[in-house]
Amino acid sequence: MPKKTIKFEIVTPERVVLKETITQVTVPTRAGEITVLPKHIPLVSILKPGVIEVKKEDDTLEVMSVSGGFIEVLRDKVVVLADTAERAEEIDVDRAEEARKRAEETKKNIIHKDDVRFADLSAKIEVELARTKAVKRWKKIKNI
Repeated sequence: MPKKTIKFEIVTPERVVLKETITQVTVPTRAGEITVLPKHIPLVSILKPGVIEVKKEDDTLEVMSVSGGFIEVLRDKVVVLADTAERAEEIDVDRAEEARKRAEETKKNIIHKDDVRFADLSAKIEVELARTKAVKRWKKIKNI
């Protein structure tokens, strides 16, 4: 019996990160992590920074980092419109860790009266943590 599949596309303002037929995708939404399978009910949700995990038809996994955006689930297609998205193998984990550390140091030294700057730094830290997490998950899957 053939596997049930769904079309998947993840797009940023700069590029199409992945366009493929898949068997499932797990995404980080504001309401929590969800896994979408073929024939899932239609929905639209806001994404938070985190890791997207895609299971391909050949059962291999694709791991990506996303900084936020939206997911739209249709009967036969899932579209992720992301602010930024990177495949785990594209991420320089050392640079991501360094960026996170710099943001945390700046956050410690900021005057709490500047709530907007504080929120921006908190969001930056969350994005860099998601990038690092994506690389670690990808390395674990690939036994690197």
